[in-house]
Amino acid sequence: QVQLVESGGGLVQPGGSLRLTCEASGSSVDLGLMGWYRQRPGKSREYVATITTFGVTDYLDLVQGRFTISRDRARNTLYLQMSALNSDDTAVYYCYADERDYPQNEYWGQGTLVTVSA
Repeated sequence: QVQLVESGGGLVQPGGSLRLTCEASGSSVDLGLMGWYRQRPGKSREYVATITTFGVTDYLDLVQGRFTISRDRARNTLYLQMSALNSDDTAVYYCYADERDYPQNEYWGQGTLVTVSA
């Protein structure tokens, strides 16, 4: 079993930056795809960005060019560097990971709140 713990959320002014961190612990299984999702107020959870074991990244169009996802495989840690934040980025951000090998169980963190407000 893998536990994912996010940190780094908080209050930031419009135009500001924030870095989220997700630390994976528990089982020694190799993680495969990792990513960030978010749930904005009154909306369903949505995809933000993912990164493969080879470092290939993909982003939601709304955050492309403003957010950067990265991972440290040695530390089993995932990051999301967010810049040029605006009020539409206000959300609970969730870390996601799946196992690289069969049965490819999926895991979610508990979420960290990001509030963009003046």
